[in-house]
Amino acid sequence: MWKWKNIYRGLLMGASDVVPGVSGGTIAVVLGIYDQLIEAINGFFSREWKKHLRFLLPLGIGIGTSILMLAKLIEWLFEHYPAPTQFFFLGLIIGVIPYLTHKADVKHNFTGKHYIILLIGLLLVASMAIFQTSEGAPMTDLSLASYVGLFFSGWLASSAMILPGISGSFLLLIIGMYSTIISGISNLRFDIILVVGLGIVIGILVMSKVVKFFLENYTSGTFALIIGLVVGSIFVIFPGIPENGAMWTACIGTFAGGLSAAWLLGRVEYK
Repeated sequence: MWKWKNIYRGLLMGASDVVPGVSGGTIAVVLGIYDQLIEAINGFFSREWKKHLRFLLPLGIGIGTSILMLAKLIEWLFEHYPAPTQFFFLGLIIGVIPYLTHKADVKHNFTGKHYIILLIGLLLVASMAIFQTSEGAPMTDLSLASYVGLFFSGWLASSAMILPGISGSFLLLIIGMYSTIISGISNLRFDIILVVGLGIVIGILVMSKVVKFFLENYTSGTFALIIGLVVGSIFVIFPGIPENGAMWTACIGTFAGGLSAAWLLGRVEYK
């Protein structure tokens, strides 16, 4: 049976992948499909490829459509209303943490070593908040070296996207490729889209196998790391204290909207 419901899930994941600081993997966790996503990617080249295609194709349609349609909107929101936009995603991320701790059964499964792993994951992502990006204007005249850089940027970003808590877009911002790739998507530069897309596909295939191995063999430790990565992403996306009363109101409203969205998605997806 085709999982056409995954189109809307893909729309949400694609929108988050455009946002620096938010991981598509985090949204997959919010939606309750992270385990299925890892399983489907790994099983795509097996005898049951048709079953996994029915899961992945609608999801891919949603992600691709969202990235193409929302790239300009996300750019506009971050340019004109950065703090309220970030507070919305902050609420969404915080809203998923109770589900993660419940799924991992932290109370019964976690020991001291798991909390150490959690702390390592938290510090790993939180440390990204201290990086100063040197993002400049989008590249226009691309050389062979530029295309190679774009390919590996896609690989790096997708490897991060598959992990909840690590933002592929934020990594692109750090290495100075974010504006070039977003501009390429917004302006339908098919050369950029194809090269980055190829890097993304290969990165996802490789990283999904790594994640699957650890989920199957070190389940509690993997969940400890994932929870740490998600908690750490709070420090990356937190935009600071709102500057005035009107901004306080807007940020509180969008933060509540993010929390509500996580709760509503939980009601829909986990019932």
